[in-house]
Amino acid sequence: MSVWVKSKKWMKLMFPKYVWKIKTNEKKIYLTFDDGPTPEITNWVLKQLKIFNAKATFFCIGNNIQKYPTVFNGIINEKHSVGNHTFNHLNGWKTDSKKYIENTILCQSEINNLNSENNTLFRPPYGKIKPSQSRKLRKMGYKIIMWDIISFDFDSTISKEKCLENVLKNIENGSIVVFHDSQKAWKNLEYVLPKTLDYLKEKGFSFEKID
Repeated sequence: MSVWVKSKKWMKLMFPKYVWKIKTNEKKIYLTFDDGPTPEITNWVLKQLKIFNAKATFFCIGNNIQKYPTVFNGIINEKHSVGNHTFNHLNGWKTDSKKYIENTILCQSEINNLNSENNTLFRPPYGKIKPSQSRKLRKMGYKIIMWDIISFDFDSTISKEKCLENVLKNIENGSIVVFHDSQKAWKNLEYVLPKTLDYLKEKGFSFEKID
């Protein structure tokens, strides 16, 4: 795998202004979903979350919000949090900073058109963002949300069992876990999400959204 399942301490030390994990002594987990909204898949995720009385945070691509506003509204109506994932899922390392910020603003416009709550959450696609881009976004009021655990649900080369292990083996109080409500991740997500919710609920964890 090209990056670690669990974020390393040195990464948190190098980028302390990013949110890698929620500090808590309580048994709380923060599930996040990137790259939606996606018809059928996002709706399926919402149904799974509802079964387990779980809240989550969805980092949405602006272009998908524009194409599927009804699906996006479903996230809002279920009282989950939403965050900005750029309009076109841009890799910050390969994108001019001015273009990157403009693309983020474009996504925010789509979010604000449908969501009346003040939204300040941002996750860089691929986890790749230049320091200059980060400084500008934080100055604009965004909180940059990274992760403690990544499931690799999008990786077609790993088994669904390995994907589940990536999550459950590394869970701690306050962990931020990355899933994807996308077609690419569906094969693994369909297997892993219900089992994650069921197992962790049995262990006494609650599932919270990021504010």
